[in-house]
Amino acid sequence: MSAAAWEVRLSSSQKLPYFYNTETQKSTWKPPDGLTEEQIKALPGASLLDPKEVRASHILVKHSGSRRPSSWKEHHITRSKEEAIAILQGYKAEIGTNADKFGPLARQHSDCSSHDHDGDLGWFGPGQMQKPFEDAAFSLQVGAISGIVESQSGVHLILRTG
Repeated sequence: MSAAAWEVRLSSSQKLPYFYNTETQKSTWKPPDGLTEEQIKALPGASLLDPKEVRASHILVKHSGSRRPSSWKEHHITRSKEEAIAILQGYKAEIGTNADKFGPLARQHSDCSSHDHDGDLGWFGPGQMQKPFEDAAFSLQVGAISGIVESQSGVHLILRTG
């Protein structure tokens, strides 16, 4: 199939880019087989593939070395970074591949005020979050959960939601 038959469109329901073949009228979330990265970047609508903003939720576990070692749960956090990482590893294991478990865990355990919203941070663009967090969020596919991400705020699990 030629690259000329493909274009990138935005789904109306999920607001996510997808690939549409104008000849076969078939669509796919994944890049079409046989197209090079250069061909994909040249498709009509390809700018939709490089988002200007992402939406993410997170679970933050602060530690004594965090920028502000206190939270809504604990006035003075004394755990080590290693202990915070171990806690997050437990949450990641509990979530497994079921992203539906992310929000309830964030609501109950995250040290961020976003816990009230199941960890949802809303939409954000480049330069709005600490660099390690931003890089991780932008690198994830929608629906994917990061490994442990360290920032000045503490350690995070990030779920990209948009």
